[in-house]
Amino acid sequence: MASAVLDRTPTAGPERPDPAPARSRSVPARVWALPPVAVLALAFLYPLALVVQQSFTPDEGGVSLDPYADVFASAVFRDALTTTVWLAVGSTAGCLVLGFALALVIAFVPFPGGKAVARFVDVFLSFPSFLITLALLFIYGSVGMANGLWTDATGAADGPFHFLTTPWGVLLAEITYFTPFVMRPLLAAFSQLDTGQLEVASSLGAGPVRIIRRVILPEALPALAAGGSLVLVMCLNEFGIVLFTGAKGVTTLPMLVYGKAILESDYPAACVVAVVNIALSVGLYSLYRVVSRRAGA
Repeated sequence: MASAVLDRTPTAGPERPDPAPARSRSVPARVWALPPVAVLALAFLYPLALVVQQSFTPDEGGVSLDPYADVFASAVFRDALTTTVWLAVGSTAGCLVLGFALALVIAFVPFPGGKAVARFVDVFLSFPSFLITLALLFIYGSVGMANGLWTDATGAADGPFHFLTTPWGVLLAEITYFTPFVMRPLLAAFSQLDTGQLEVASSLGAGPVRIIRRVILPEALPALAAGGSLVLVMCLNEFGIVLFTGAKGVTTLPMLVYGKAILESDYPAACVVAVVNIALSVGLYSLYRVVSRRAGA
């Protein structure tokens, strides 16, 4: 009886038919690309095309290069272009020097609150530019704290600090605001640096200056290039800092666009200046992307 039970082999149940292959419901990639392309075209490309079209349309109508010829022949445009470029280059150079020095201190000099300062750099990046300009006005403005302390101490009718309404005031404001944009990639690069190299260089008798020049700086060059390229692009298009400093003698390309379009209602000229500014920005942004890609940012 037992052997009979043991000899019985379990019979397999009825085989279930294989499930039918699921129908492919994948959507072509071109279909998924249509919504973002449509939004991009409506929100950016169409207005940009209108600006370019208006730059070739003088007030008399038709299509002509006269707006470009008039703007390029204007001394105001040439001065604005020169001012924009030298302010952007000067601000970028100042941000690179100051940002490198501050990033070195935060990354390699132990001090209480160092981590909090590094986190504050990230928070600072979210501040609007006019906020920094207002802070400088409270300190160095004609009725700011510095002039107030001077007049209280000396009894003079006016203080000595009036540089905020000059190009140097704009330069100071831009360096103050854009320096953290250089510090952020530098701090990220310094966090990847092998501290063993610094210890070996120090044990071989290298001083701090030589260590910075021979060990730290070569590692920081890609981050410096990426941060400097980004700052250069942003300074080229900065509008709020120039406006809030009240520097009436400082006219940049964005300020010239504002003046031609809003104050003079000369829309073809404003569009010509805007197209020039866009061309410079796109060129510098392309440079920034190339540098960032090589830096791994």
